[in-house]
Amino acid sequence: MQFIAFIGFTTLVAAISYFKTRKTTEETSDDYFLGGRSLTGIVIAGSLLLTNLSTEQIVGLNGQAYEQGLLVMAWETLAAVTMVVIAIFLLPRYLKGGIATIPQFLETRYDKTTKAIVSGLFLSGYVTIFLPVVLYTGASAINTMFDIPQVFGISEGAALWLTVTSIGIIGSVYAVFGGLKAVAISDSINAIGLIIGGLMIPYFGLNYIGEGNLMLGLDTLANTHPDKFDSTGAEDSYVPVSTLFTGMILVNLFYWGTNQAIIQRALGAKNLVEGQKGLVYGAFLKILGPLILVLPGIIAFHIFNGNLEKSDLAYASLVSEVLPKPLVGFFAAVLFGAILSSFNSALNSCVTLFGIDIYQEYINKKASEKQVVKAGKSFGVLLAILSIVVAPFIANAGSVFEYLQEINGTYSIPILTIVVVGYTTKFVPAIAAKIGLISGVTLYSISQFFIKPIYGDLYPHFLHIMAILFLTNTIIMLIIGKFIPRKDPYVLHYSKEVDITPWKLLKPMSIVVCVIVLSIYILFAK
Repeated sequence: MQFIAFIGFTTLVAAISYFKTRKTTEETSDDYFLGGRSLTGIVIAGSLLLTNLSTEQIVGLNGQAYEQGLLVMAWETLAAVTMVVIAIFLLPRYLKGGIATIPQFLETRYDKTTKAIVSGLFLSGYVTIFLPVVLYTGASAINTMFDIPQVFGISEGAALWLTVTSIGIIGSVYAVFGGLKAVAISDSINAIGLIIGGLMIPYFGLNYIGEGNLMLGLDTLANTHPDKFDSTGAEDSYVPVSTLFTGMILVNLFYWGTNQAIIQRALGAKNLVEGQKGLVYGAFLKILGPLILVLPGIIAFHIFNGNLEKSDLAYASLVSEVLPKPLVGFFAAVLFGAILSSFNSALNSCVTLFGIDIYQEYINKKASEKQVVKAGKSFGVLLAILSIVVAPFIANAGSVFEYLQEINGTYSIPILTIVVVGYTTKFVPAIAAKIGLISGVTLYSISQFFIKPIYGDLYPHFLHIMAILFLTNTIIMLIIGKFIPRKDPYVLHYSKEVDITPWKLLKPMSIVVCVIVLSIYILFAK
């Protein structure tokens, strides 16, 4: 019964995605990479939610909540504020320039070499860090819920390889052969299922604790573990409260504002109004994030008495324990959709980066639109294979979510630095961007992989290090711009690709988002 529900819902999503995109052309780069610049606010919001809320979030963040409680909600709640900032300041500039990738802006602002370096950083980060983590966490969750090793009579290692490969192949079909529109539509459908399914887990979990009484379960949980419901973290926690004002802001700005896999949804908007709606609608959805990504981890801690072998097993174990068996198949299908979403979205972005920024620029400058799309697809297949091979080796990485966030700093802060400096200054030259990228990657790597192991717990939190290096690299670039300015000031020209008239309700809706987030922190501060 569970497998029937799983196969049924998964097939339904695929069928709807095919029906909605069967007449979509892939003749041009805009058609394939940006969905023909036709995405609406609701589609963008749903796609943003699913691209973000994959198993590295659901499994990893609930694993952190299992250990330390509500304080890890900062990754979700602060993201809502960040999305509002991006809707107001960054998105209008992106759409005005008519770009399809962030590196395209860097080419016009700096030069082609800068664009190539950033594209390379994005691609290397996706294939060695993000894509394998998504595959590994997704496979682990599916294996736990369906007990794949027992069902097929194989070892846990063999089951991991089997599930990783299956997810990788299916995700590749969506991303490589369907383009952004197929990805976005499947995301939107799965978003509905994820919200429903995600809210079911804490509902049944609290009922389980309260023996059928939801409020009694919540009261028992809060009174038994009051330390788990503190929104502020100590300096030795996963998210010290001080980091909310340093690196946490920067990580969110990079992720939601410059990460190609995320911002590509907004770049595909039919106009600025729909793009801003998508980001703000997505911000409201992120406010609900702790109910899906944090509360289940705390519930799991109570039910299993903190005795699970690994914290990253908390979510899947809770699902298996509290969810009625007939619903396990449906929820596994929803989770599978979330896994596919993050995987195929990142893979689609890799295809975009390679096709537009590398193949067309350096390999075949005379390539037709069809050739660019074809080259991107071939590259996507290669990346999918590499990610499948790497994924199972992440099993011994410790806390997957913390590993992902910390290792991402290697390239996220340098890229964010040159984007921010690029948009806020007119005379900083291309050489400053190159030096900023090199110094950013080098200094962060030395800090986290050589100096930190020496000092251990005495060393500053990696989010503080990110803030320090962001300021350092910004100052370096500004000094270079002072002494070696570019000859002509940078001017952002309107490409007329889309209408950039802003959304009339943007500011009041943004204020509502910020007030809600602040209220949540005040309510749970201890």
